Amino acid sequence: MHAVIRRWTVLPDDLPGEADARHAEAEVIAEAYSRAYRGDDRAALVAAIADALADLAVAEAQTEAVRRQVSRGYVRGTAGTA
Repeated sequence: MHAVIRRWTVLPDDLPGEADARHAEAEVIAEAYSRAYRGDDRAALVAAIADALADLAVAEAQTEAVRRQVSRGYVRGTAGTA
């Protein structure tokens, strides 16, 4: 027989309070999606995931734009100069 152990994933530099704050924020967001979709938890979950993926795509595009700017700065020899 195997015991089931509940684990939380916490990054090494996370403080327990920060993990609790994220969990509390996630609860508030989940409740908002559930209300928006009138208790249809599956639809709320799908919408939340779709929104998160859209936000991730925007963040990745912004990160890539910054990488290109930094790369051009190094190529032109202007990195770190004002």
